[in-house]
Amino acid sequence: MDNQKRENLLNFALDVTDDERARSVELGVGFDEETQNWEVIVRYVGDILKYRADGIEVVPLLSNYAILRLSEEQLDYISDLPEIAYIEKPKRLFFADVAGRTASCVDELQLGNIPGGIDGLPQLYGRGVVIAVADSGIDVLHPAFRNVDGTTRILRIWDQTKALDEEHPAPFDYGRGAEYTADQINELIREFEAGEIGRSSLPAIDNSGHGTAVAGVAAGSAVFAEGDLQNLRRTRGVAPASNIIVVKMGVPRPDSFPRTTELMLAVDYCVRTGIALNLPTVINLSIGNTYGSHDGTSLLETYLDTVSDLGRTTIIIGSGNEGAAAGHTSGVLQNNMQEKVELAVTSFETKLSLQIWKNYADEFAILLIAPGGTVAGPFESILGMQQFEAEGTEILLYYGEPSPYSGAQEIYVEFIPADETGYISSGIWNVRLIPRRIIDGEYHMWLPESSVLNLNTRFLRPTTDTTLTIPSTAEKVITVGAYDSALLSYADFSGRGYTRVITRVKPELVAPGVNIFTAAPGGGFTTVSGTSFATPFVSGAAALLMEWGIVNGNDLFLYGEKVKAFLIRGAGPLPGFIEYPNPQVGWGALCVADSIPD
Repeated sequence: MDNQKRENLLNFALDVTDDERARSVELGVGFDEETQNWEVIVRYVGDILKYRADGIEVVPLLSNYAILRLSEEQLDYISDLPEIAYIEKPKRLFFADVAGRTASCVDELQLGNIPGGIDGLPQLYGRGVVIAVADSGIDVLHPAFRNVDGTTRILRIWDQTKALDEEHPAPFDYGRGAEYTADQINELIREFEAGEIGRSSLPAIDNSGHGTAVAGVAAGSAVFAEGDLQNLRRTRGVAPASNIIVVKMGVPRPDSFPRTTELMLAVDYCVRTGIALNLPTVINLSIGNTYGSHDGTSLLETYLDTVSDLGRTTIIIGSGNEGAAAGHTSGVLQNNMQEKVELAVTSFETKLSLQIWKNYADEFAILLIAPGGTVAGPFESILGMQQFEAEGTEILLYYGEPSPYSGAQEIYVEFIPADETGYISSGIWNVRLIPRRIIDGEYHMWLPESSVLNLNTRFLRPTTDTTLTIPSTAEKVITVGAYDSALLSYADFSGRGYTRVITRVKPELVAPGVNIFTAAPGGGFTTVSGTSFATPFVSGAAALLMEWGIVNGNDLFLYGEKVKAFLIRGAGPLPGFIEYPNPQVGWGALCVADSIPD
């Protein structure tokens, strides 16, 4: 039974069958088929820990948010509790993969041996500041993350994928993973290099290389001789003397992938640890997804806004790589005029979903026409789930209600194979919007993140704006897009703003994100592209600003929104753009030297 304390997608997931949930893109995320338990995010008031006595696993986070693990029956129970304000299910997250130091005005702050720097600028390396990287892990053996004497520069690692371990207990009553201090990391490095343990005994093993590359851009240290200036510039991160905290996100299962619950726990850990160490902290998040209203109102986004005010914290998030993926379209519906949206589905697509977001005041029906001409609908604005089968494809449609935090209405459509082929009917699907009563008229549609779809499954008339991934749409974070510093051009894959609330400028700025040379697992280096690797340029730049302000005593309040303001002020223009801010590059390109006040 639907409950208005639960987000629409969670209510929908509870309405479908186990088989439909398992074959869905998003509905099964957060449900453990083995234990038949759910993991959910809640916002609460009062004492929530007392419900542990009911067998509910409660992991409290900062600012009255929590992660719960419980059965479906208990989910109905907690939905009626007065302490529970709102409940959301986790969403799957994706890493944003697809010669920036000089372009970002970093070298001006570091090269040279004159006290005070070059031309009066200070020499800044990130000393006394923590850069926290919540990602796929890190190569703890890589020279880029070690001091000259071979010891680690990593102050803490929390590996969420490790089994509970008495020697490395889970931090902050989280009940999962293993935490490692710098001394423990150093001992493991010594044992590995002495041949006493294997690589599997090391923490935060980075199988994808994504986290290692991100950390290398933000905080990698120089690993070549100081006299080798060319290699020094090429291999050093933006803040090579900063401290490092690493969270490897995920769950200890073969199909491990990070979810929004793991991300919230990671951010919670980084904020708490930065406060405990009494160090200014920059948190780098090169991760996101396309699910949500894109207006900053989900529990994940409001949580980030809330904890960004705690400690001396600055949160940096990439805008994602959906700018050219054709996974978003939008328009303005008018009374008495149907709107036709064409969606191309390529062969061998096993699952697909479609989100439609609109003003709740508007009322329209939805008609779906399959590639062979079969008509499904019209589906009227009836709250709850509606079903139809067309050409071997099962269609599940759900009209939701606004939440207490957003007046937007979601219509969620799930396409699931219904025959023995195991594939959705390929070809051109027509989505017809049939107006019943239109007040505002604006609508947006999003497909899942492009990396989970086959090539060319896309809208035929896409809208490239509002392609930011979530949670980069949160208000108080710094959102970073990518540009090609060699060509001085916007990178077309970079997620564009603004948010669905068009008065909120996102991204705030762009940084180099094409052909970035950085650390790779195994001790070497690699070239990478994507907003994942533009983001750590800004994280490193934020660390330099916080070193100048907080550590050096020039501005003890230089964190959070103030760092954002300084970076915006220093951002430089790019060719081809006349008006700033704009949805592609925000206020312009990162130039940290110009962000420091005269």
